[in-house]
Amino acid sequence: MRLHNLPSIKGATKSKKRVGRGPGSGLGKTSGRGQTGSKSRSGYSVRPGFEGGQMPLYLKLPRRGFSNARFKEVYSIVNVGDLERVEGDIANRESLIKAGLIRQNAGKIKILGVGELARALNVSATKFSASARQKIEASGGKVVEES
Repeated sequence: MRLHNLPSIKGATKSKKRVGRGPGSGLGKTSGRGQTGSKSRSGYSVRPGFEGGQMPLYLKLPRRGFSNARFKEVYSIVNVGDLERVEGDIANRESLIKAGLIRQNAGKIKILGVGELARALNVSATKFSASARQKIEASGGKVVEES
């Protein structure tokens, strides 16, 4: 059985509601929208939360908390295991961008300790987690914190 082989059942499909096609259709003149009011106008839409002019609930509720977005520090995160993709023995901003680990416009960089590092690397970043620092130094590499 395929979709194109299915028989059409009588009464299963309804014809589209054709509004504004004369008084005999039952949906002529005002096309089922009533006489007046905003819902009868073309282009009518209501924004979410609108309650017909009554003070909306979201404006009645108290505001809480604050936004620290202006001073938020955003870090580009790189795992220790991903440092294997860096060519050479120095992992700094330029080499991380070249390896595709961070973006060109990345601000601050933080190295996290997920994964293993098999070779000695001199890693330069803004911040390091304690486990990342330990793994880099255990593999014979150096950690350089830049400001």
